[in-house]
Amino acid sequence: MFVNREKELQILEEEYRHEAFRFSVIYGRRRVGKTSLIKQFITPRPSIYFLVTLETEVIVIERFKMLVADFFDDDLLRSLPVQSIDQVFSYIAQKEFPQKLVIVIDEFQYLSKINPSTASIFQRIIDEICAQRNIMLILCGSIISMMYKETLSYDSPLYGRRTSAIKLEALKPLYLKHFFKKKTPIELLELYSCLYGVPKYLEMFQDKNNIFDSIEKNILSRNAFLFDEPRFILQNEVSETMTYFTILEVIANGEHKIGNIAGRLNKNVQNITSFMAKLIELELIYKEIPITEINPHKSKKGLYFIKDNFFRFWFRYVLPYKSQLEMDNTSYVMGKIKESFPEYVSKTFEEHCIRETLHDSRFDLLKCGRWWNKANEIDVVGVGEDHLVVGECKYSNKKVGTDILEKLEMTAKNIDSDKPIKYYLLFSKSGFTEKLRQVESIRNDLILMDWQQRALR
Repeated sequence: MFVNREKELQILEEEYRHEAFRFSVIYGRRRVGKTSLIKQFITPRPSIYFLVTLETEVIVIERFKMLVADFFDDDLLRSLPVQSIDQVFSYIAQKEFPQKLVIVIDEFQYLSKINPSTASIFQRIIDEICAQRNIMLILCGSIISMMYKETLSYDSPLYGRRTSAIKLEALKPLYLKHFFKKKTPIELLELYSCLYGVPKYLEMFQDKNNIFDSIEKNILSRNAFLFDEPRFILQNEVSETMTYFTILEVIANGEHKIGNIAGRLNKNVQNITSFMAKLIELELIYKEIPITEINPHKSKKGLYFIKDNFFRFWFRYVLPYKSQLEMDNTSYVMGKIKESFPEYVSKTFEEHCIRETLHDSRFDLLKCGRWWNKANEIDVVGVGEDHLVVGECKYSNKKVGTDILEKLEMTAKNIDSDKPIKYYLLFSKSGFTEKLRQVESIRNDLILMDWQQRALR
């Protein structure tokens, strides 16, 4: 299923309409929809799409040559020996095209693994062979660190040559409704909490009405497609995978201070900073600072969280119970998941409440996030030019009452800001008591947000 990606398609369309040679780089994690985006773009256009696989260079070049020969229906090219990929591009460059020809090299990073000189070869292809031709070259890859190193970094021979670059991200939560048209906002939130916005994963869950059945079939089964997915992704991106795995598991299970994370690994903080930086670069984790900090880059109050919800789910519920799952004891692990699932989803619920608050025009906010000090924490704090908005999020089957409002008002007095509080917000999965509704009706500074009646942003 192809959903959204209008912005990325527009970038590619503008590149294609340009009269000169164009060179685009597309990269992003596995399963995020890069190939679907490319195929959507090239379908109505003359194009050569080549998927690189990890074979010997001779075989890869021969496959590319035969693909080009088929495109031009050239028996002579089929019979000619070709020793390098730039020879094939030289053949292409001799042709005339009434329309711009799109050439896609997918999983480009494998070419660099096969031949470390690949970036230099493509420098020549771009500068000397294709520069004046009616061609659009797209290099695409799913090993983010390697794609950046080979195509975008300052040290790459290809540096400065691309005319556009697209880092394809996971879909935003609001697009999940295209995959699950009959799901409620809460059900969509639960799915996003487990799968993030990765199209391939979302498609796999479409055949089940019950999320737990889908989890058991597609993630927990040792023969399932997603059973070892994070391991495959990390092994391609980093060395010392054991250290990265341990860091992610520690964070997934509730440890967020870097000192405590290092302690769990029996290491000093200095020994894990490079690992943390790499995980941030890969957008698997992020560092969060209390939203009211004046100099966030200098703050020592940072906490670390897993950004990719599928990784968060896997490192919390799959990796720690691998021995049980290898023995097909999925019922034991399902029991663990069901036992703590509301608490697990509550983190995603808070993130969406923050997003909802930030984009609500009533509040006129500059930024929004969490706030905490040594003794207190508030789920949602929005900062405006001259005011604050504070909120509490409750993801439970119990209706929220006046006690939650009173607690929020008391805790908010500890926020280190001279800006007055303009609104108090309460977010609830299961609604509000009648007494609290009555309080809302007589207060202009209280807003109740019932998530059963809202849509994901």
